[in-house]
Amino acid sequence: MFLGSFNYSVDSKGRISIPSRFRKYVNQEANDTFIITRGILQCIDIYPQDNWKLDVLTRIDQLDDFDPDESAFKRLLLELAAEDKLDSQSRLLIPKNLLEFAGIEKDALILGQNKKIEVWNPDIYEILKKENSKPFSEIAKQVMQKKPK
Repeated sequence: MFLGSFNYSVDSKGRISIPSRFRKYVNQEANDTFIITRGILQCIDIYPQDNWKLDVLTRIDQLDDFDPDESAFKRLLLELAAEDKLDSQSRLLIPKNLLEFAGIEKDALILGQNKKIEVWNPDIYEILKKENSKPFSEIAKQVMQKKPK
């Protein structure tokens, strides 16, 4: 389970370190391999390979290629996706096109999101938080009242 936030830098080759507090939650089945793709918002999503297969790929496989919206979603999600394995210094190489999509040049905010990791430009993330007009208490009430699936 990925929890918390960390400030890191992206090196000149586009690599970013995965925090040690996150690495301890990567299952052996992932084999230190991650799927890196665009987030729903202007960020980068990083999934351990086993979580990707279980939580995302199974849902993608259910999408209808003959439905224009479902096909477009799949295309947009996968067009920038990449797979990488942690190097000896626990870094992942983030493709340049994903860094550009997220507006990340040097500084990066790494957020734990339970089964995935989000990487943000810290300035963009702060703007997003300020633009959210609902207080946390209202959002919590709305989303936590839903019945579990």
